[in-house]
Amino acid sequence: MEKLLIKGGNSLEGTIKCSGAKNAALPMIAATIMCDESIVLKNLPYLQDITTMFELLGSMGSNIVLNENMDFEILSNNLKDVEARYELVKTMRASILVLGPLVAKYGKARIALPGGCAIGSRPVNFHLDALRKLGATITLRNGYIEASAKKLQGTNIEFKGITVTGTENIMMAASIAEGITKLTNVAREPEIVDLADMLNSMGAKISGAGSEEITIEGVDKLHNSSFSIPADRIEAGTYLTAALITNGSIKIEGIDPNRLYAVIKKLKDAGSEIITDKNSIFLSMKKNKPKPVDITTAPFPEFPTDMQAQFSVINAIANGKSCINETVFENRFMHVQELNRMGCNISVNGNKASITGVENLFGAEVMATDLRASASLILAGLCAQGDTIVDRIYHIDRGYERIEEKLNYLGANITRLPS
Repeated sequence: MEKLLIKGGNSLEGTIKCSGAKNAALPMIAATIMCDESIVLKNLPYLQDITTMFELLGSMGSNIVLNENMDFEILSNNLKDVEARYELVKTMRASILVLGPLVAKYGKARIALPGGCAIGSRPVNFHLDALRKLGATITLRNGYIEASAKKLQGTNIEFKGITVTGTENIMMAASIAEGITKLTNVAREPEIVDLADMLNSMGAKISGAGSEEITIEGVDKLHNSSFSIPADRIEAGTYLTAALITNGSIKIEGIDPNRLYAVIKKLKDAGSEIITDKNSIFLSMKKNKPKPVDITTAPFPEFPTDMQAQFSVINAIANGKSCINETVFENRFMHVQELNRMGCNISVNGNKASITGVENLFGAEVMATDLRASASLILAGLCAQGDTIVDRIYHIDRGYERIEEKLNYLGANITRLPS
């Protein structure tokens, strides 16, 4: 199993370009199922989750090629199978995103139930309840979701809880359903807007994405399109955090700062100077120590849960005490035990972490437990004294494209150790 060796103490300086967003790309790949013509996706990040989604579509019969421009062309006009098998679903919960498109286009789907999640429950019942309201018949049998429908019918659906993938799944399905669908209590994340923009470029009629109500007027079919994956806001936030904790200064290009408003505000509160323009963010940290910042995670536009672990590191070396309230997922403080091995002073009580800043962190052997937890351990290693070894880095490879290469380009000293 590969590991990362991080030699701490280097300040990060320089300019990097943001990779395409995994959380935008995955539903877009799933959406190609509904089209009989080729879809070209540009700026796809090279990540394990993307590879897994390609393997899933390939197993159903999609034709996926890398063209001369290094963009991916996906043709899903003749799927021979509508089953997402457990072997693939167990490695990536986002596989559930093929459910809505399959039922809408082919009238049936058989999807393995996603297993447990390291950072808490992500129930699929919101997806299933909404699909039933569109007219699908759904049963759970032998660990699989079996869904069928002659033709999905538009209706009004209010989600019982905020769900990003649930909103995406139903928005896709409704785009080729019969009639008008109105979705309320929906997720408002930028990735929802991205998916709606892509679907509209394929001929869908979706309005209101990014607001509290989405309206979808079903169309008979979707057509070919070429679409570029927007920048990964969580990747950008992670690298900005890396610059802050190493007293560095970096510029990230290709990212809309409006997508990171809540994170940028907290980075400023922690003591950094930030300059933004339409497509870039510059951060400089001139103070020796960050200020502690209290955080409460919540769905967009509030502070993202996917940046919570990274800010734990800021607060761990800050001058003073802070509190982090995690309201989105339970069990999302699994990184705390590993950070404390490096000298952090963090205690957890339920969904609340209390942090007292320490003078220094010290390198140690630590183990990643999920994607964002692994990012926090790398960040801690960057500002720690001595060497840090992060094990189980397959988690990081799911969501960060060439992370050690990008950080080394900025001045870090990270080596990928072979298994």
